[in-house]
Amino acid sequence: MFLEPTFTIQQLIDRCKAGERKAQELLYKQFAAKMLGVCMRYAVDRMEAEDMLQNGFIKVFQKIADYRGEGSFEGWVRRIMVHSSIEYYRKHHKMLQVVNTDDAAHEPAVDQVAISNLDARVLLGLIQQLAPGYRIVFNLYALEGYSHKEIAAMTGISEGASKSQLSRARGILKEQIAKMEGTSYGYAG
Repeated sequence: MFLEPTFTIQQLIDRCKAGERKAQELLYKQFAAKMLGVCMRYAVDRMEAEDMLQNGFIKVFQKIADYRGEGSFEGWVRRIMVHSSIEYYRKHHKMLQVVNTDDAAHEPAVDQVAISNLDARVLLGLIQQLAPGYRIVFNLYALEGYSHKEIAAMTGISEGASKSQLSRARGILKEQIAKMEGTSYGYAG
């Protein structure tokens, strides 16, 4: 059995910049599982996430010469995956639905102890169940750290719609958490 040589990430980056296919394969193997998790947060299902992943890695290899070593390489790849996932979503699905901003004012309160007791996988499962528009905005804002202005530019919706989508997503998640914890914080109104 042939054993693959061990390279540092920087060596793989340098070899990828030189166009070495084997280095691209090794870099892909190094990051594919983590980046599939990123893509899953934006995809409808695993098959779509795998398509997003492939498109993202094509961009990584096309743009690798632009990586200057500022910040972590994994973070750089992650940003490409997020942008690629959003681009894929916009191309293959109807645009994000916009909700009434009046709904945003009626968020239920939630017990912080209930949230802290949640397993990360359970929370990610709840996020995955959100409507696509809510899920994308929630992921971009809460998990990726983008501003509403950046989200608006990425998704083609207004900043107000981004804020409203986030608020509604939070409200839905709080309701789901409350149901799991055996309490109900229904909407006022």
